[in-house]
Amino acid sequence: MNKRQLLTAALALAAALPFGASAQEDYPSKPVKLIVPFPAGGTSDIMGRLIAEGLSKQLKRPFVVDNRGGAGGAIGTDAVAKAAPDGYTLLLTGIGSNAIIHGFTPKPPYDSTRDFVHISELAAGPNVLVVNPEFPAKTFKEFIAWVKANPGKFSYGQVNASSGHVTTEYLKQVAGLDMIGIPYKGGAPALNDVLANQIPGMFTNQDAVAPFVKAGKLRPLVVTSAQRNPLYPDVPTVAESGYPGFTAVSWTGLSAPKGTPKPIVDKLEAAMVAAFNDPAVRAKLEANGFVVIASKSPDFTKFVSDEVARWTKVVQTAGIKLD
Repeated sequence: MNKRQLLTAALALAAALPFGASAQEDYPSKPVKLIVPFPAGGTSDIMGRLIAEGLSKQLKRPFVVDNRGGAGGAIGTDAVAKAAPDGYTLLLTGIGSNAIIHGFTPKPPYDSTRDFVHISELAAGPNVLVVNPEFPAKTFKEFIAWVKANPGKFSYGQVNASSGHVTTEYLKQVAGLDMIGIPYKGGAPALNDVLANQIPGMFTNQDAVAPFVKAGKLRPLVVTSAQRNPLYPDVPTVAESGYPGFTAVSWTGLSAPKGTPKPIVDKLEAAMVAAFNDPAVRAKLEANGFVVIASKSPDFTKFVSDEVARWTKVVQTAGIKLD
């Protein structure tokens, strides 16, 4: 290589290195897309919009929610797995599309432990076992005793492959219960039938049933978080009721395609922690029964891996099939 070629190469390298570093330092320099892999209006959409709002305030650029529902969250999640790893396409990660789904056959076209950088878990909320007030059991221990004395007679609302569904299967496996799932297309119609005493009860998200519990139209028997939930302070956990270590929470967080540069991941992680340690924002989530996590990337990465392993075992043991 002659002197002219050496000079050209050196200039090219000098130009390239600062540019790449500058692009990461200046991130984000344009709007960022946050894909929520579920339709607008549900809890996942609300969480996605909270994240977008929080990151927009912290990083002074628009974070725009893009709802891409379908296939239990697999369509939108797969789109992010295949997106450019430049920090401008992010994912609202959750228990359904990034943990439960991996237990099914055929498996999704992505691997939640391999194809993403998991940045920060936002929040988690327990499932709550609620029954119609006409049901004879007044406590969770009475419920267990009643179901064991009446095998196959307790029917519950079941939204296939939902967090509430796999939580029920998990409890059946741990406690040795014989209960019958009644299939529903969504949580709302199932809950309506519990309210109408067409079926006695179901596991569902804590925020969905809070107004009915407060009004005395549903009786909460147990929550599935590790500790009692502030929204249900008098309701025991499964773990404290004779099944140590039992937890089953619905969680959401922020992830990016594998290969996203570490400086960008670090910037997003710091922004998530700052945004969701704001007392006013935390209070809004906690008022609806969510526990704010705002975790760091290594912790969230381990958590996702553990959740994939745990729910894959539950789904396969139960033999749950996708609709």
